[in-house]
Amino acid sequence: MRSLLFVPGDDERKLAKALTSDADGLIVDLEDSVAAAAKPAARARAAAFLAEARRRSASPRLYVRINGFNGGMTDGDLDAVLPAAPDGIVLPKCQGGADVQRLGTMLALREAELGLVDGSTRIVAIATESARALFGFASYAGASRRLEGLAWGGEDLAADLGAESNRLPGGDYAGPYALARTLTLLGAVAAGALPIDAVYANFRDLDGLRAEALAARRDGFVAKLAIHPAQASIINEIFCVPPEAIARARAVVAAFANHPGAGVVALDGEMLDLPHLERAKRTLARAGEA
Repeated sequence: MRSLLFVPGDDERKLAKALTSDADGLIVDLEDSVAAAAKPAARARAAAFLAEARRRSASPRLYVRINGFNGGMTDGDLDAVLPAAPDGIVLPKCQGGADVQRLGTMLALREAELGLVDGSTRIVAIATESARALFGFASYAGASRRLEGLAWGGEDLAADLGAESNRLPGGDYAGPYALARTLTLLGAVAAGALPIDAVYANFRDLDGLRAEALAARRDGFVAKLAIHPAQASIINEIFCVPPEAIARARAVVAAFANHPGAGVVALDGEMLDLPHLERAKRTLARAGEA
């Protein structure tokens, strides 16, 4: 999974259009993009969309961003959409592993009631939307087998901090948001979850999106959030593992396989140790190879 596209849950036209996009996953949004008065109707529309998408011969992975625990709408959101069996729930305003565990319990109860496979509904947590949340990353490791990914974003964090902007004049993230990005990457890897980069808000600036996605891939992110269908194809291109990287990873794995128990092997004139092997295995896993 490389690209995850947010789609407002109350917009039938955008939901239909999203199904024709290149996104690997769709996040039907019941939170920020839906006005309070429209949320009940958005729940019904989201559920109908999920059911219809499931009937297609091929569809992207389907997620729903529910409203966070602090708004009193979480139960209603889950009651509306779980019968349509989304692949996962995106949890906003997540403060740490305890919130993931809480959501996991809520999902388990509903899966049992609906006859869904236990644990089939995964969780992607948005983990940087408050100052407090930045101190919770160590708690994600072992929190839940449902935890599929950790994502980050700078807009809510900027609001919580009272910041004027989350970016420097040149376009790079300012210090607090660069820190949030780094903590998300480290926290996700430590928890065995997918590190997912934030949205690039200027959807018309595809060159800027490309540069930011390349930097994310370089650092270790494996996917990126999107807010416009045009962003998905660029994100997919950048986070797709190139053939030469796959070939190199296979060669590294084979070199160690040919020398069982060795801590260091030689390949093409280069000495490789166990971190090289681990990185090669991760590359092959991203490419869909065991």
